[in-house]
Amino acid sequence: MDPSEGIPRCSFVIFLPMHAVLALLVALPLVAQAPATTPFQEQKARALLRDQLPCLGCHELDGEGGRTAPSLSDVGGRRSAAYIRAIIEDPQLVVPGAVMPKTLMPSAIRDLLIRFLARNAAEGAPPMPQSASLYGRSLPPSGLYNRWCAQCHGHNGGGDGPNAKYLPVRPAVHWDAARMGARSDDALYDVIAAGGGPMGKSARMPAFGATLTPPEMRSLVAYIRGLCSCAGPAWSRDGRRR
Repeated sequence: MDPSEGIPRCSFVIFLPMHAVLALLVALPLVAQAPATTPFQEQKARALLRDQLPCLGCHELDGEGGRTAPSLSDVGGRRSAAYIRAIIEDPQLVVPGAVMPKTLMPSAIRDLLIRFLARNAAEGAPPMPQSASLYGRSLPPSGLYNRWCAQCHGHNGGGDGPNAKYLPVRPAVHWDAARMGARSDDALYDVIAAGGGPMGKSARMPAFGATLTPPEMRSLVAYIRGLCSCAGPAWSRDGRRR
């Protein structure tokens, strides 16, 4: 007792076992929030999603974009930051068989996109990686087309899939012989593999080169040829390798 204050003073120290201290340190990152984004970074991420990345071909953000995939407007309230990172980096390792192609992008853009989408999300624990999915590997060309292409191009190639009306550019009509006949097989293959942006087409067309095998993409080219009942221009089918 301190007579000058009339208040008892006491002091104590809590000693924790070392394993308990380590457990606390490990747990701290799991409850942390994703790094904050500045208004400029959020504006940049929205511009990338709107104009340069294929995500809004299927996903919706702030009322814009497709409707066949989960909305990105509130994804941070439904998923952890760790889940968002994992599904962007490799969808098939998180949800085997997901109708979401792996999109290759520079690490700086990928990190900005993840921070933007996870800005309201808790960090959480990373999802357990799944075995590489073989789902769809035995599908015939028509099955591949209906799985990967029909959401935008329509099941019959009419450019009228469920996402078509939400896109700024109408998807290509694959039964249009005049248009498809003007494109070589290589051009069709390249846009399937690389996506629309690098080929001067709509950026909402995703790239499938990191998801489908070369034989699968060639089979899609052949299927499109069947839809249009047409071949590529004569100069592209003279039988000589280039």
